Amino acid sequence: MRQLITTPKQAGEILRGRRKARRISQHTLAAKLGTSQSRLSGLEEDPARLTLERLLALANLLDLELVLQDRSTARNPPAEW
Repeated sequence: MRQLITTPKQAGEILRGRRKARRISQHTLAAKLGTSQSRLSGLEEDPARLTLERLLALANLLDLELVLQDRSTARNPPAEW
């Protein structure tokens, strides 16, 4: 799976979707993350409050990786006159 994320809400949806696809409960994932189930629920709903450290930890636990790369010129072709 490869997805472009442009908003925090999208990140939360992807994290929640991945957790559910792997059939991991919020309680189980929260325990592995060292937080409460209610805190994890809040982070899935409002991921803008995620720290980079917590985002990386969640990605790792869900077997995801974060990649930063140059924007593709194919996605943003130069404007024609």
